[in-house]
Amino acid sequence: MASHVVGYPRMGPKRELKFALESFWDGKSSAEDLQKVAADLRSSIWKQMSDDGIKFIPSNTFSCYDQVLDTTAMLGAVPPRYGWNGGEIGFDVYFSMARGNASVPAMEMTKWFDTNYHYIVPELGPEVNFSYASHKAVIEYKEAKDLGVDTVPVLVGPVSYLLLSKPAKGVEKSFSLLSLIDKILPIYEEVVAELKAAGATWIQFDEPKLVMDLGAHELQAFTHAYSALEASLSGLNVLVETYFADVPAEAYKTLTALKGVTGFGFDLVRGSKTLDLIKGGFPSGKYLFAGVVDGRNIWANDLASSLSVLSALEGIVGKDKLVVSTSCSLLHTAVDLVNEPKLDKEIKSWLAFAAQKVVEVNALAKALCGQKDEAFFSENAAAQASRKSSPRVTNEAVQQAAAALKGSDHRRSSNVSARLDAQQKKLNLPILPTTTIGSFPQTLELRRVRREYKAKKVSEEDYVEAIKKEINKVVKLQEELDIDVLVHGEPERNDMVEYFGEQLSGFAFTANGWVQSYGSRCVKPPIIYGDVSRPKAMTVFWSSLAQSMTKRPMKGMLTGPVTILNWSFVRNDQPRFETCYQIALAIKDEVEDLEKAGITVIQIDEAALREGLPLRKSEHGFYLNWAVHSFRITNCGVEDSTQIHTHMCYSHFNDIIHSIIDMDADVITIENSRSDEKLLSVFREGVKYGAGIGPGVYDIHSPRIPSEEEIADRVEKMLAVLETNILWVNPDCGLKTRKYAEVKPALSNMVAAAKRLRTKFASSH
Repeated sequence: MASHVVGYPRMGPKRELKFALESFWDGKSSAEDLQKVAADLRSSIWKQMSDDGIKFIPSNTFSCYDQVLDTTAMLGAVPPRYGWNGGEIGFDVYFSMARGNASVPAMEMTKWFDTNYHYIVPELGPEVNFSYASHKAVIEYKEAKDLGVDTVPVLVGPVSYLLLSKPAKGVEKSFSLLSLIDKILPIYEEVVAELKAAGATWIQFDEPKLVMDLGAHELQAFTHAYSALEASLSGLNVLVETYFADVPAEAYKTLTALKGVTGFGFDLVRGSKTLDLIKGGFPSGKYLFAGVVDGRNIWANDLASSLSVLSALEGIVGKDKLVVSTSCSLLHTAVDLVNEPKLDKEIKSWLAFAAQKVVEVNALAKALCGQKDEAFFSENAAAQASRKSSPRVTNEAVQQAAAALKGSDHRRSSNVSARLDAQQKKLNLPILPTTTIGSFPQTLELRRVRREYKAKKVSEEDYVEAIKKEINKVVKLQEELDIDVLVHGEPERNDMVEYFGEQLSGFAFTANGWVQSYGSRCVKPPIIYGDVSRPKAMTVFWSSLAQSMTKRPMKGMLTGPVTILNWSFVRNDQPRFETCYQIALAIKDEVEDLEKAGITVIQIDEAALREGLPLRKSEHGFYLNWAVHSFRITNCGVEDSTQIHTHMCYSHFNDIIHSIIDMDADVITIENSRSDEKLLSVFREGVKYGAGIGPGVYDIHSPRIPSEEEIADRVEKMLAVLETNILWVNPDCGLKTRKYAEVKPALSNMVAAAKRLRTKFASSH
């Protein structure tokens, strides 16, 4: 009985790759040092899978940045601005594409399907001269072979690669990326020939685009590509792997009829509908790689339930043609549970990180061929049962409160224009009011105080004193700059989700549960294991303290329910929307307590609303409905005169503008400084928007300090499409990662620009 893993995390159990990359980028270590860390991580991953009994072990899923960028390098598709002159692509050109360099910007980065991982988007056009320029796949296959491990080399499939690309600057937007297929196939043929010569017997093509809504023309490209590759693939076993959703019926037909393909891989966790297609017919003599172990979450597999799914599939495809697999690459889950000594024992028994999932895959494969590890299975069954019955998971009061939400739409009592009038009477703001998004720079000193307080090295009293001093400094600075609506700067917060999760029940936190977001950047998502509630006020103490330091309005600062959900590992024993409604009720309690404490402006960030959008258009409506509803639940109970702000960290929301309007916030601030035009075009096209809006007037992700002229000019462009009385002036995101030396002049220029325009309007009206 065979077992397979689609891919494995690269960062290492203690983020070894992250530190090696950053040390190399800072010039503190050599390319050889980086290569050594990378090689050690690869060999330990291969050895571990081999020791765990996995038959089909992937190679070339490791990367020093991103697997799509690796493919771009393999194809020699380097944009001309990087000055590459042919030859094998090395770290200099590779990292310039990923991160930019002193003279040219990086390639664009975007979300990998609906995960929180980001890939580097290839820039293609009719002029690109493809050539075989990175032999990484072959080198890593040989490297594993020298260690005595025969692996399955993994390549991003040619059709998905093109569909994940974008037309380069200067290329017609309407350019057909698929027209390049016959230019890239010869490179794939060269790679395949070298792998075959090196002794590879299996090869895996990842074609995740097959789970998307594709037209006949796109499906035809798959048929064409694999027919063209058929001759060079002969003598090899070929697996085409899909993941992240079920494969639609038409795509399933196309996929299972591909020429030269020996096996098909499916995500049976997020794509349970595919089971029906397989039951309706699977090509005889082909291998089915059944992805029953969830690669995107941290829950232990329900082995008994997986086993029954696998037994049913065995009846369809035959015993020797069924391979047990993960639902997708384990890249999207944490690395190893052994590095969590502090995690609560009971909760720990419910979890499996990547290393544990590999063991689960093998245990299922063995059970299918009559070598069931009874002890392992019964331990698993006991953990599943304890999770179902644990009083820590279920809270009757929360369940009832969430059930009671069903009947209402949760809208505020008056419409937005009436509310804005009531708010203006209270706040008395000038036109083009200025504000910031929430966080101020976090100095080393500040991080040290927080760390020491957490380690109980400083007393609570001293900690509160230090934070108080910091808030006072931030308030004074904003008053000196003459900003209209202030923030307290969030010096007490480590992270916009973790800070709240630590104070809500139903959340658990890991020490090393890091997951790669992009490059060397990792996130450590909280684990939502039970019903969520708010035992006591979370932010009221700090917000009231900050408000007492100034006569100007002080914004309360909260993270919205959808963002907390989308940036966490979410329980899989109830629908996501139910968990989201529970979080919304907890945030609602906080909003109402802030209002009682005299906070008149409350910001509820929904940075990740767009991130949760499902892959298929047919599912968008349902998701947006409950996501927007969750946001409204948080603030439907406040007075008209309390102003609700929200912030969104995303520019591509032209397609969801109607949902954003339906959130019914009083003011929305937007990260858009890299794509003003895209954003404003929505309003130019006549979308009626009556609430306050603050498109970011400068980009905080760059150390550059914008001039007063530049900001004024941008605001005037915005005023060409937005009413003067609804426009706010603000940076495009929080200032946490910037230095004060950059923040002070930038904000000073921002306020000056707003004042200059106010004077201009006053004289012309």
